[in-house]
Amino acid sequence: MNVRTAIHVLILALLAAIFWCLGCERPPRPPAGGGAAPRAAEASAPQSAAGEPATAADAFAASGPQAAAPAAADGAAADGSAADAAATTDRAVRAPLAAPPADLPPPVPLADADWPQFRGPDRNGTSRERRLLRQWPAGGPARLWETAVGEGYAAPSAAAGRVYLNDYDAARQEWLVRCLQLDTGAPIWRYATPKRIRPNHAITRTAPTTDGAFVFAMDPKCELHCLDARDGRLLWRLSLPEAFGTPIPPWYNGQSPLATDDAVVVATGGRRLLAALDKATGRTLWETPNPDGAPLSHASIMPATIDGVAQYVYLSLSGVYGVAADDGRLLWQLPWKFNVAVPTSATILPGGQIFITSCYQAPTGVCQVALRNGVWTAEEVRRLPPGGWNSEVHTPIAYGGRLYGVGKKQRGLWTCLDLRGEVLWTSAGQASC
Repeated sequence: MNVRTAIHVLILALLAAIFWCLGCERPPRPPAGGGAAPRAAEASAPQSAAGEPATAADAFAASGPQAAAPAAADGAAADGSAADAAATTDRAVRAPLAAPPADLPPPVPLADADWPQFRGPDRNGTSRERRLLRQWPAGGPARLWETAVGEGYAAPSAAAGRVYLNDYDAARQEWLVRCLQLDTGAPIWRYATPKRIRPNHAITRTAPTTDGAFVFAMDPKCELHCLDARDGRLLWRLSLPEAFGTPIPPWYNGQSPLATDDAVVVATGGRRLLAALDKATGRTLWETPNPDGAPLSHASIMPATIDGVAQYVYLSLSGVYGVAADDGRLLWQLPWKFNVAVPTSATILPGGQIFITSCYQAPTGVCQVALRNGVWTAEEVRRLPPGGWNSEVHTPIAYGGRLYGVGKKQRGLWTCLDLRGEVLWTSAGQASC
């Protein structure tokens, strides 16, 4: 190869690297210091049922701190005012909302039939409803309605007669939160924000969380959006990479937010492990230190009460963590060898035990958490042998002294296990206990 040819090859390689990097998903350089920094409500636009923008849309992507000028809408002049609005949005990123937005949504009581978040009202995969059908009709349940959605694995949430789901419009490169009428499927509102997302094992993964008044949704690039459940109006938004130095996980975000009476709690990775944010303003209420630098996983936070103490259990690639629900202090942790990713979440068992399983040959087992003489302890009490049952994606459900889930080795089969992880039956045979 002569010198000229070598130079041409080098130039082509550099160009290829540049174009590849432009498509990579990288978190922005985090700002100095910690703390949450919600974006101003003017930065995005709820849409009408017809899908047309109602106000100026924000082109501020989570992958970088530069804000593009919002598009003019409702006859607004597309002049310097758009650039001024973008600059105002950029400044608002650097601080939480000083006060709650005007006209906050009122509290809405939820019913036992509601499914307001990932894994249901108690976040354990079980419903509070009673008198369900023991057997479906031969032709299956009647189909009431259907709607088209983009590619992904996202689950819907339902509360107060409405259905909420995360979605993506690939043609317009917009990430969406959609609200539909529960009984008819008719669209009520659609929130959209510009977000360029390359399919990577599809796009959407998570479920919105609602208390009937607010809707909290985490997009694939780890930006948290707080919406008014009545009309989809954006109240505030927070980029975890900007606020906490959160690295966007491979295959994008996989966690669904957890809502309490006054806060929304999320795992952050980066400079902090978990954070609680005020529902109305996005202001940080507490943060959990992350001295080990545990990265953000695809797991969601699970609530538990162990020895009378309310806490949140979280699985990271570094292990299992227990965090106090009142102030975010780290109560206990247990190293656990996960590999590549943690798409499953912790399954809370009776008596302070936690069932742990995940993909890529990670060990499956049970840990025991206890408060002894004022000191929290967490220890492994059971580990399945190699070749034992494990789950790739599905978080097992604990119910009636049994575990239920979909494992890896017999994919697609509903499996019943005892609380030690031993298989009792699968749906390939007679499913009875």
